[in-house]
Amino acid sequence: MILINWCVVSLFLLISPAFHHVNAVDRNNFKSCEQSSFCRRCRRMKSGESSYELLLDTVSAQDSTVSAQLINAENNVRFSLVLTALKDSSFRLQIDEVLPLKPRYRVEHVLEKTPVESRLEITEKSSNSVTVTAATGVKAVIFAAPFKVDFYNANNQVAVTANQRGLFRFEHQRTKPVPKAEGVEEEGAAAGGEGELRDDAGEDPGAWEENYKSHHDSKPLGPTAVALDFTFPGAEQVYGVPEHADSLALKSTKKTDPYRLYNLDVFEYELDNPMSLYAAIPFVIAQSVSKTVGLFWLNTAETWVDVAGNSDENVVSSIVNYVSGGTKVAQVETHFMSESGILDVFILLGPKPHDVFKQYAELVGTTFLPPYFSLAYHQCRWNYNDQDDVSTVSENFDNYDIPMDVMWLDIEHTDGKKYFTWDPVKFSKPLEMVKNLTDKGRKLVTIVDVHVKRDGGYFVHNDCENNGYYMKNKDGNVYEGWCWPGSSSYPDVLNPEVRDYYAEQYKFDKYLGSTDDVHIWNDMNEPSVFNGPEVTMPKDLMHYGGWEHRDIHNIYGMLFVMSTYQGMLNRGGVADKALAKRPFILSRSGFAGIQRYAALWTGDNAADWGHLAISLPMCLSLAISGVSFCGADVGGFFKNPDQELLIRWYQAGAFLPFFRAHAHIDTKRREPWLFGPEATSLIREAIRKRYMMLPFWYTQFYINNQTGLPVIRPLWAEFPADRNTFTIDNEFLIGDSILVRPVTEQGATEVKVYLPGQSEVWYDMDTYQPFQANGYINLPVGIRKTPVFVRAGSIIPLKLRVRRSSALMHNDPFTFVVVLKENGTAHGNLYIDDGSTFQFLYKKKSLFISLAFENLELSSKFIHKGHHYDTKSKVERVVIVNAPPSITRARATRLKAGQVTDLETSYDSNNILTIRKPDLLMSEEWKITLH
Repeated sequence: MILINWCVVSLFLLISPAFHHVNAVDRNNFKSCEQSSFCRRCRRMKSGESSYELLLDTVSAQDSTVSAQLINAENNVRFSLVLTALKDSSFRLQIDEVLPLKPRYRVEHVLEKTPVESRLEITEKSSNSVTVTAATGVKAVIFAAPFKVDFYNANNQVAVTANQRGLFRFEHQRTKPVPKAEGVEEEGAAAGGEGELRDDAGEDPGAWEENYKSHHDSKPLGPTAVALDFTFPGAEQVYGVPEHADSLALKSTKKTDPYRLYNLDVFEYELDNPMSLYAAIPFVIAQSVSKTVGLFWLNTAETWVDVAGNSDENVVSSIVNYVSGGTKVAQVETHFMSESGILDVFILLGPKPHDVFKQYAELVGTTFLPPYFSLAYHQCRWNYNDQDDVSTVSENFDNYDIPMDVMWLDIEHTDGKKYFTWDPVKFSKPLEMVKNLTDKGRKLVTIVDVHVKRDGGYFVHNDCENNGYYMKNKDGNVYEGWCWPGSSSYPDVLNPEVRDYYAEQYKFDKYLGSTDDVHIWNDMNEPSVFNGPEVTMPKDLMHYGGWEHRDIHNIYGMLFVMSTYQGMLNRGGVADKALAKRPFILSRSGFAGIQRYAALWTGDNAADWGHLAISLPMCLSLAISGVSFCGADVGGFFKNPDQELLIRWYQAGAFLPFFRAHAHIDTKRREPWLFGPEATSLIREAIRKRYMMLPFWYTQFYINNQTGLPVIRPLWAEFPADRNTFTIDNEFLIGDSILVRPVTEQGATEVKVYLPGQSEVWYDMDTYQPFQANGYINLPVGIRKTPVFVRAGSIIPLKLRVRRSSALMHNDPFTFVVVLKENGTAHGNLYIDDGSTFQFLYKKKSLFISLAFENLELSSKFIHKGHHYDTKSKVERVVIVNAPPSITRARATRLKAGQVTDLETSYDSNNILTIRKPDLLMSEEWKITLH
């Protein structure tokens, strides 16, 4: 008889490459709200039963804050309330226990800096309320009993009300109750798991310890949830709380689970679902035609968010009530529920979308300015076989005349899945491999995951074990879980010493075979633990400072990325920090602020049309929540795309900020030349369009870096008064001037495109055919066509000489496409620097150029005086769309030298004027005058 150890078999299946391929998402691996004790408790609260009151005699104001105490009338527990006025028309509301048994976790590392405060004063008092007004003109009215807060924007509109429905809950710390005597049945125990306790305050099962499947959560501090409801009067839609595979406009959760924010490894995820995915950003924007308001819930514990409108069905129907003259007034309600921490929320009062984007960016920062190459095309799969395979793929991009900037290596390039190492046979000469790429202007990205193989021959494991750098379980022993290497442990990256240690590992004398042309991919950093509860860490693991993992789970991956970013900054030992190379990092996990360090992608998607379509709202949701540098695996990670799907995915991916093809190890090879000549031609065309537009993309990222305005935007971000745009998420804007409607429907020969703006004219970017904006148009879309439009009044910078990598295009000349409004004006910007270092920041070596066409004159002027970059790029061509037909001549003037040159022009029957070879340097200001 052969005895089979099924535990060993199960673990083998779990960590084998085929594991993810044969299993779609299993909902039974992940909790519902009903299976989560704190979510059950918070969600069962009924409107109007709030037991919290503000003690008006404790209210005091000083400088920018007003302080008071709250009391829970049911048990007389007191809480401190601090309301702070911030610059840019924002408020911060913080509530904590007055006398906690142990300090509660206050989030660190998320806010970019201490928020700048604004003076406020108490301007009115009554028997049940106090009004505070900030110097910025916004105000808050705090009501005592029942407790609630109305926040007014600068237009004196109530923008949001906290605790309108009385769902505020703050579970104070207390000692654990004595369990019932043995043999006494625990009423309702089945709801929370066998053997769980009910405390003396009548908490539901699971309040003090909780079971899920075979996993036990000891909950040493007991129930510590915080929750608060927010009502947005007049709002018609609410957006945000990424990451979810769902529509951009959030749906009512009255008949479903709430949206869950808990970073998890959910492979081949379901669509149209509020389940957690890899990132968790507790930020929402509520929108109406008259105002925009943002809300940032600063809590890194597991969080659930309920959404409701004026209807039991969905939020959209509240618009119908509003516009049809019904008696109901449009409004959206949200209910934030977190397992632990304090209540810390920012109210961003707009009043317009751009205002909210900037207010949010003031808190969590903007996207790092990416190195130029990272905006180009990336080629990846799990896994390229060896260094010869890498070289062959790179050469074939040249053979097929397809540009490509970055080759990627997944986990199989390592020595036994030990990160910072190379397979001694398959990748025995990494420096030679990197040089072969860099000789062509290309880069390499390698993967560094958070788990550490427990191997006595692995230096990282030995260092972490010997120095106490690993996460500990509740008993103080090193935690062991399972991931790709098998038995693994996890660094405690909340500890700054551990982050410094990891940063050190990126130095060239430690990570042998790496160079400053090798960039990093941090994956599995939710963290993913194959045999852990919900495929992640137990919540009662212990971190540096005595904090539980439950307190900081959603920031764990970002903390790891922070150490990677610091390590890449310092790895070369460059004395002059201005000359250090800008890092590129891709992360799967993220929280608010991750954009300061890394790009995100939408994780382990699948090769089907639904996953292609959902990539647009997923990236839009991240973009409006601060993370503009987003993309999806082109072609789908799982399964094998057919020719049409692959072509359409490249055409869509070329217009998302992060553009990478990636595939599972068990899929068929799918490099662009493997699907026949037609597919190769169409994919080449899509990638070449991306390269032509790189100057425009880079400029948008610079604008985002400076202002926080998203690189890609939903239509309502630019047209907030057009309610028809509020639910559109299958098209989007790049900046404020290019509209893209990717084809995401199988077999489509025609699509509907919504052109916003009552007085706008949009020009087809391929043909320059004008379309007057008046709602939806039907547009033919053969397999070559992706609808892309330029907004009249825009100037688009391009580079039309596409080479095999973006580095080889650095000094190439520019073409400016000037699309005139009917009044003969157009405006745009162009940003230029070296594309790789920090000289733009520390030595002012950059050019931010204002391009304007007015009064028959195109001018170039420097926005940042005192900045200079000695670019060799010139103006090669100017294409003026909707040009006056009377124009026959053009003259260029170099302003500094006073040199005047007559130019060659041509005019066609489509009102397009082309000016050739102006030969003007971009490093100088100039103008071109038409006659």
